Amino acid sequence: MKIRSFLATSCLAALPMMAQAADQPNILLIIADDMGLDASNCYSLGDQQAPMPNVEAMCNDGLVFLNAYSAPVCSPTRATIMTGQYGLRTGVGSAIPREGTNGLAADAESLFDVLEGSDYATNLLGKWHLAGADATLDHPAELGVSDYWGVFKGGVRDYFKWPAVTAGAEMPVEEYSTTAITNEALDWIGAQGSPWFLWLAYNAPHSPFHLPPQDLHRFGDLPTDEESIKADQLTYYQAMLEALDTEIGRLLDTMDPEVREDTIVMFIGDNGSPNQVTRGFYGEHSAKGTIYEGGTHVPFVVTGPGIEPGKSEGFVGTTDFFATVTGFAGIDAERPDSHDFRPLLTGGDGTRDYIYVEHFQEDRADSKPSDVFGWAVRQGNHKLVAVEDTEFELYDLATDPRELTDLLADGTSEEEAAILTRLKTRAEEIRAE
Repeated sequence: MKIRSFLATSCLAALPMMAQAADQPNILLIIADDMGLDASNCYSLGDQQAPMPNVEAMCNDGLVFLNAYSAPVCSPTRATIMTGQYGLRTGVGSAIPREGTNGLAADAESLFDVLEGSDYATNLLGKWHLAGADATLDHPAELGVSDYWGVFKGGVRDYFKWPAVTAGAEMPVEEYSTTAITNEALDWIGAQGSPWFLWLAYNAPHSPFHLPPQDLHRFGDLPTDEESIKADQLTYYQAMLEALDTEIGRLLDTMDPEVREDTIVMFIGDNGSPNQVTRGFYGEHSAKGTIYEGGTHVPFVVTGPGIEPGKSEGFVGTTDFFATVTGFAGIDAERPDSHDFRPLLTGGDGTRDYIYVEHFQEDRADSKPSDVFGWAVRQGNHKLVAVEDTEFELYDLATDPRELTDLLADGTSEEEAAILTRLKTRAEEIRAE
């Protein structure tokens, strides 16, 4: 039995601007699968972004976070959102393989368990990827998502023909995945008569890089054979991102105008871009699957009633969605790893002064050559990287955002030694809490 340790209390009084706009706004959390900072036109990093006019409009009208971080791969990011805890506490530290791991414990107190004590209707549609090999298809329901529908495992083999899981059973779907998930979201939102929270987890633009329907992108009638895709994976990846953007636009445009005006929309990538498409942009450190910036620094934007437009330098980690979403619902659900970032949305100061990321996996049979295991902690502009079985690395992200120059590589100055000690101490505190 799950032990519920939360206290229902009104938290919105501390945010008068937002409370005036909507005491209990709807909350739409949209997650793109495998979209790093370098893939978004809302940021200046990189030069090979896909056109995403709807998300870019959100960036122009809303609050863009310059320092948002996730786990390096999908499962631990989703587990941090679901529990408000780092993987070192949940046991989910890497992408959950098809066999040989337990996944997120079904008796963990989830975000959906806590929201059950509020006025909010809740659902998760799209990618799950939290269940271990021994879990049943009822795993979402066991974690409080009774109406789950979507991609149960890590992805689909064919974007146009794939199995969806709902009500604890598989059903065949023969519709482009991004479109099908959007349709389910529209149906669910249209049926709600109370405030709602929807976690909308697309599996795009995760591989395989299958060409989307022609009306969803502007990359033309590209060949669809595997050899052609492999020869130009970036173009297909960008087409999938534009298709995702098109469907996000359809979702927002189709919503009832009054509902849309009363909805906080959050858009985030779940980890860095896949290495097949970054083309060496991050140097030897690579991207997805690493604890470096390319694997964990992700795009994040928020729009909606009471949101102060602009750019925020405040730190946000994916564990923070737990405290923030429950805070919107008027529930104080404290977690040591989860910081409520609502003050940042109205121009205030955040309470998080550090970023912590990790990547661990006991059985490395399913790991990729590009995977980098270990942990990293950032305070201010300095980031300490602790790769397993190697020396510490230290980077100044203000001058070196791609972490190309290790400050400790040629010896350690007195100033660098002090920074190293401070960051090591902070990491020890986090890992011991």
